[in-house]
Amino acid sequence: MLTINLRGLERDGLVKRTLFPTIPPRVDYELTDMGRTLLAPVMALVMWADSNRENIQHARIKYDAS
Repeated sequence: MLTINLRGLERDGLVKRTLFPTIPPRVDYELTDMGRTLLAPVMALVMWADSNRENIQHARIKYDAS
């Protein structure tokens, strides 16, 4: 599943895949310039989730209790 997701990100131009012909084979992935433009929005989402962790947990408990 991870490989499928990484290939999709490569296809979208967000990551670059480099294959090293070693035994066993090694593959490295790195963000492209376009992929790096996602860092700020993703970090904003991470910060939002972190600051709302307790509210989310309380909402889950309330939902599961009903």
